[in-house]
Amino acid sequence: MDLKDKVAIITGGAVRIGRAMSLALAERGVKLCVHYGSSQVDANNLANEIQKSGGEIVTVQADFAGDAVAAAKTVIDDALDAFGRLDVLVNSAAIFEPGTLQTTTAESWDRHLSINLRVPFFLCQEFAVRRSSNKAGHIVNIVDWRAIRPKPGHLAYTISKSGLVTMTKCLAAELAPEIQVNAIAPGAILPPPDEDDAYLERLREQIPLRRTGSPDEIVHSLLYLLESDFVTGEILHVTGGEEL
Repeated sequence: MDLKDKVAIITGGAVRIGRAMSLALAERGVKLCVHYGSSQVDANNLANEIQKSGGEIVTVQADFAGDAVAAAKTVIDDALDAFGRLDVLVNSAAIFEPGTLQTTTAESWDRHLSINLRVPFFLCQEFAVRRSSNKAGHIVNIVDWRAIRPKPGHLAYTISKSGLVTMTKCLAAELAPEIQVNAIAPGAILPPPDEDDAYLERLREQIPLRRTGSPDEIVHSLLYLLESDFVTGEILHVTGGEEL
């Protein structure tokens, strides 16, 4: 896919890895619809930065912990209202909270499943139904290596991401050949929001490549998937081998 003048929706696109992906696509001439939940200041700052560089962007607020169908429709409606077409959907918005079988509450379970899995599903549904069927499209889901190699401590999160992996493979088969559906499974790229860089330092010795990654490496992976015409159903691990 030639990215110039394409339209991409990025959920959670105002912060962290989402922000890095938004900036990279804007630099390549992609028109952006960036979703945010509570990060309005970050979304406004991102929009100002991209617009000053000559890029086109709209931001849309939607609560992914609430009505999943309504949230998905809001995001798709705003993208179509602004740009009139849909080419790329990146499901990046997610929460990552600790919890075991004993400590996971019903509220935490519902929140993880809604934000990390239910809304991405209905976004994919809206994207597939409402885009121009005669043009190539891409869906990229941001998953997690723990979805393939589960570890204790983040039960609801891991289950939600495992579901997203399965959804990626199912939709790759169902939506081919018009839409390619892939996923990126990041490793130690950024510390969790409540941690500092010392968190990443502690992980270095557990990673075969003996280092942690950066958002740029996720960006490179995203660009590879979007520019490829012969990859679908792939779960691309960007982990330094951490999942081995």
